[in-house]
Amino acid sequence: MKKPGLLLLPILAITLMLGGNAFAQNVGDNSVYFVTYYSNANTSGAPDGTLRLINDGDQATTAPEGVENGTLWADIYVFDDSQEMISCCSCFVTSDGLLSESVNKELTSDTFTARAEIQRGVIKVISSFGGTPEIPIPATGLRGWMTHIQATTNNIPTKKSGPDGSKGPWFVTETALADSNLTELEASNLGTVCSYGLASVGSGYGYCGCTPEDYDF
Repeated sequence: MKKPGLLLLPILAITLMLGGNAFAQNVGDNSVYFVTYYSNANTSGAPDGTLRLINDGDQATTAPEGVENGTLWADIYVFDDSQEMISCCSCFVTSDGLLSESVNKELTSDTFTARAEIQRGVIKVISSFGGTPEIPIPATGLRGWMTHIQATTNNIPTKKSGPDGSKGPWFVTETALADSNLTELEASNLGTVCSYGLASVGSGYGYCGCTPEDYDF
C-alpha cells in the first residue's frame, strides 16, 4: 500500500506547476443579505417556526487555542403582511456558532405597537459587523434556514370559523434563506425604520429577543 504522503506529492506538484491556490479557487457565496417568510405564526394548534443562522467562519483571522475569532451579528428585521416593520434586533453569532430564533416567542412577541397574534409576514437578515440593527455594517459569513408552517387546508375565513378560517393538520418544511441584493438605499431604510420604531413608535418595545447561542429547539 502506498503511503498517503507519497500520494499527495504529485497532487501538490501539479498544483504548484499550475500556480493554483486551492483555497482561492473555491469561491463561495458572498451574499450578506437574506430574505424569507413566516406563516401561520401564533395560530392555535400550529407548531412554531424557527429561523436558524450559522457563522461559517469567513471573517476569522486567528484561532487561539483552536477557537476562531470573527464574530458576526445577524441584523434581523421582521415585517407583517401589511409590509410594516414590527420588530428588529441584532444577535451575535460566533464562528461555527448556531443561532435559533423562535417566530412566536422572539421575532413576533415584542412589537413596536404591541400588536398581538401576527400570523404571517417577511423576515430580512443582514450579515453584519455592527451589533446594532439601526446601523447595519454588511459583512459576509452568515448562512441561514427557515422552517415554514404549512396548513393542509386553507379555507377562506368566515365569522363562524374565525380570522384563520379552518386550517390544519399542519406540516413543516425547511428552506435556505433566499440570497438577495442589498442596496445602500435598502440598508439605510431598514436601519432608519428600525431606529424610528424602537425609539419613537415602540418607546422601548419592538426589540426581538436573541436566543443564547447554540441553544436550539
